[in-house]
Amino acid sequence: MKVLSDIAEVIRSKNAGPFVVTFDVFFKDKADFEAVRAAGLVTRQAVCRLYNVGDNELVGFEYYPFANALKFSIQRSVSAGGPRDADAYGAQQHAPLLDMPALPD
Repeated sequence: MKVLSDIAEVIRSKNAGPFVVTFDVFFKDKADFEAVRAAGLVTRQAVCRLYNVGDNELVGFEYYPFANALKFSIQRSVSAGGPRDADAYGAQQHAPLLDMPALPD
């Protein structure tokens, strides 16, 4: 099984305001983008399971063919920089995606 970090060129997260973290996955070319999308392993439901969030906490989940990219956002359980916030910039929240199954061998 190939994981997302084996295929994606960029995987990142960052704040999209104090209550939302946004995630971007960019693929180096159309072939990799389409292969991951067609495999059906990186889905809205899979992301909800990976991040242990309900569907209502996942804000958008879109594949963008014109950019060979995937983008989604998750509502934060605490505000950025607030008490109990472990990642004020949201820049480390992409880590679980690195090992997410993306393509069968």
